Amino acid sequence: MAAVARVSRRALTSFSSSAQPSAFHRTFSAEAAKAAAITPSPDRVKWDYRGQRRIIPLGQWLPKIAVDAYVAPNVVLAGQVTVCDGASVWPGSVLRGDLNKITVGFCSNVQERCVLHAAWSSPTGLPAETSIERFVTIGAYSLLRSCTIEPECIVGQHSILMEGSLVETHAILEAGSVLPPGRRIPTGELWAGNPARFVRTLTHEETLEIPKLAVAINDLSKEYFQEFLPYSTVYLEVEKFKKSLGISI
Repeated sequence: MAAVARVSRRALTSFSSSAQPSAFHRTFSAEAAKAAAITPSPDRVKWDYRGQRRIIPLGQWLPKIAVDAYVAPNVVLAGQVTVCDGASVWPGSVLRGDLNKITVGFCSNVQERCVLHAAWSSPTGLPAETSIERFVTIGAYSLLRSCTIEPECIVGQHSILMEGSLVETHAILEAGSVLPPGRRIPTGELWAGNPARFVRTLTHEETLEIPKLAVAINDLSKEYFQEFLPYSTVYLEVEKFKKSLGISI
């Protein structure tokens, strides 16, 4: 209150000595800005918000990412997770290998907001690990648990694959489908529904398009990959490191 009173007195004095009302407004604004200025405390903590932790080791298990694989910055990889050459894991996905292994094969892709995890064991006697082999496309918002997907398959978005389920080579699961525990999709077939059922047999042309889709998504991931290495935003970390060592930038 005392600061406001001083500002008011100074402003009124200036106004009485000037015949122009605009001088009053200029004086009042300048004094109010000085009174409202806040000096930061030297004890204030400067937080560094750099997003979430991407790689989470669990015990002796450390997630492994191939050199040319693309894993988005906000993806979470925990435990026994392996992302092979040319594979891509897109923003918001979670691969939780705390109970068993999760593998994303060569040139396969796990798209946005997918959740992959595995159980201790499978009730069907099949391997409990989650295995995605080469040239596989997993649509966005899908949930995979202790299932096996053989080479050159497509799993549509919003699909659910339960424990012990198997998708054989050159098969497609339509979007929004649910594959119950222990269910198998034979080679060259299209399945859909909840629970998933046989729809029709794929044509030869359709089976040829499956790996082409995986390659196209892999090519797209390279454009995102170059955003992080070897240039672009990396220079910010370099400047921060130089500043911490006292090196002039």
